[in-house]
Amino acid sequence: MSASTSQRLPSRGSPSTDLSDDYGYDGGDQVLAAWLQGLAPDPDLTVSRWADRHRRLTSVASAEPGAWRTDRTPYLRSIMDDLSPSSAVERVVFMKGAQLGGTEAGLNWLGYVIHHAPGPLLLVQPTVEGAKRVSKQRVDALIEASPDLAARVRDPRSRDSGNTVLMKEFPGGVLILTGANSAVGLRSMPVRYLFLDEVDGYPGDADGEGDPVPLAIQRAATFLNRKILMVSTPTLKGFSRIEAAYLESDRRVFAVPCDGCGQHQQIVWRDIRWTSGRLEEAAWHCPTCGTRHPEHRKPALLAAGAWQATASGDGRTAGYHLSSLYSPWVSWAEIAAEHAAAKEDPVVPRQHL
Repeated sequence: MSASTSQRLPSRGSPSTDLSDDYGYDGGDQVLAAWLQGLAPDPDLTVSRWADRHRRLTSVASAEPGAWRTDRTPYLRSIMDDLSPSSAVERVVFMKGAQLGGTEAGLNWLGYVIHHAPGPLLLVQPTVEGAKRVSKQRVDALIEASPDLAARVRDPRSRDSGNTVLMKEFPGGVLILTGANSAVGLRSMPVRYLFLDEVDGYPGDADGEGDPVPLAIQRAATFLNRKILMVSTPTLKGFSRIEAAYLESDRRVFAVPCDGCGQHQQIVWRDIRWTSGRLEEAAWHCPTCGTRHPEHRKPALLAAGAWQATASGDGRTAGYHLSSLYSPWVSWAEIAAEHAAAKEDPVVPRQHL
């Protein structure tokens, strides 16, 4: 190869070189830097432990500002830890109801990646406009509230910060945000980490190039240590992307121990009962022994609960299903009231399933 055509890769610690033209797209130099950073071993710290140590919630994006506590939502611990480098799981599927903290768990993962396991990362929202909102309202708040993250992602107001609404550069990696309605955004660059949020809100086709989910997943194909997170509330049964992905997984459910018989049971709608006309008394009843568990017992039930796989799966995909009945922020009485208000429709609203 002649001197005029040869290319030398920069060594660690050498001045950064803009390789965007060589890669054919903006961000090529960030990909190379992320690859070099990826040669170092990943830390043993899990995502949940990182969140408990470093994540702070702001009043802008949370009803409970302050230090993150995984104990508040113990069902998220396993989900987050399967996104840690120490887990052999490649893909995490979270089919959930409303008000369960799914997106916050994903944001904890983003913070962990920026701080401890840097690499190229793609976050996909249903639309580009939605991605911009998430960036301004959630991602910026995540970064600004954590000194460790703020030190790694430069202030967007500074000159040449590498921080825009849809791109956040950090040492060893870059976070790209895009919408599922943008084929260009979905094929922008190879990524090690992929966060597909609210996948049931994605369009069926991205600019005539097909289903946006496989288009995005293809971005991670070249990374053997890739991690993919899919999160969504299910929509129409039989047409739901998140439901289809969950059914291909090991189908985990969260079981809690009954105060009476000690048997671990899944909390399901048919076991939420109340006296006619007294919705405020809605409580969970054990399907085995009938023991009544009032709302104030929910935190203790969640703390003692555990995920149980109900299928074999492929060994690489962990699937989690959780309804709003487990939410610390939505009471059984509130869900019962919604159901009573929609009694002409016998189907419980899908956002609670």
